[in-house]
Amino acid sequence: MTPFIAELFGTLIIIVIGNGVVANVVLPKTKGNNGGLISIVFGWMIAVFVGVYMTSSISGAHLNPAVTIALATAGKFSWDLVPLYFLAQLVGAMLGAFIVWIMYHPHLNEADHAGDQLACFATGPSIRNLKHNLLVETLATCVFLLGVFMIKPAGVEMGAMSALPVSLLVAGIGFGLGGPTGWAINPARDLGPRIMHFILPMKGKGPSDWEYAFIPVVGPLLGGILAAFIYLQFLQ
Repeated sequence: MTPFIAELFGTLIIIVIGNGVVANVVLPKTKGNNGGLISIVFGWMIAVFVGVYMTSSISGAHLNPAVTIALATAGKFSWDLVPLYFLAQLVGAMLGAFIVWIMYHPHLNEADHAGDQLACFATGPSIRNLKHNLLVETLATCVFLLGVFMIKPAGVEMGAMSALPVSLLVAGIGFGLGGPTGWAINPARDLGPRIMHFILPMKGKGPSDWEYAFIPVVGPLLGGILAAFIYLQFLQ
């Protein structure tokens, strides 16, 4: 398996499990309807654990453009490979969202609110204030990437052993900082599925909220760069 395929497949797995949990919780007539925040956070934690465990020895298990750009900014990853990783992560996220759509298509058509359909694909703020939402995504991702830097310190390759602490870190961010925006902390995780929401047919589908779409893309990328700067200046 090449690093490109590993990044694509790992991101696909993350989205299938993570967005699948969201769909199971928010859509009507599912077995997990109204499962709540704890179900969603634990679902994403498991998704990240599986994705990182399967791909860390092949591609380094970035599975997130914010991780890729942070590592490149910190000099731990080649800038030449950044576009390739970005593409793999985006395509993987789109394919993962497509699988969720296939699995939950009847339930998506039964949804009473278009917002519930969109929530199965992309994130959205609890209080819409774009400047504050951008700040939240930037800082949440910065905290996440600082944790990643310390979990995988310079010169130490943990491989699959990093899967558990990284997944616990994702859960901690979700429980602690996920309330304002749904803690995308991953541009591919939001943009890829949002594109699929725009493309795929659903009964009563509303808009894909492109006005907000730049927040979970730009914020995590800024957060990754900020984390790299803090790490280089103060923590390595």
